[in-house]
Amino acid sequence: MNRKPLVPMIALAVLLAWTAPAWAQEPVLRLTLKAHRFEPAELQAPAGTKILLVIKNEDSTPEEFESKDLKREKVIPGGGEVTIRIGPLKPGTYEFFGEFNPQTARGRLVVK
Repeated sequence: MNRKPLVPMIALAVLLAWTAPAWAQEPVLRLTLKAHRFEPAELQAPAGTKILLVIKNEDSTPEEFESKDLKREKVIPGGGEVTIRIGPLKPGTYEFFGEFNPQTARGRLVVK
């Protein structure tokens, strides 16, 4: 019996088992884009922690999530959803906005 094909599979299983708890511990923050506005307009997160920011666009048109403070930008298609990894962050307030509707699509992430 040739056991060499099992070695990569076992290594992959060990790697996944080792990294899964780290991914599972990241807090998930949810943000909705509706009528060209982010809801809620303010999110809170713990300092020193990696965060998963899930943004759902309920509008029929695309929007671009942008934050110079967070150094992130991502287009969210109309009716679509994206996930953005952020952090770990220091305490403070991090502003974000919608590039296509900057007057109405505004918000902030408060990290404590």
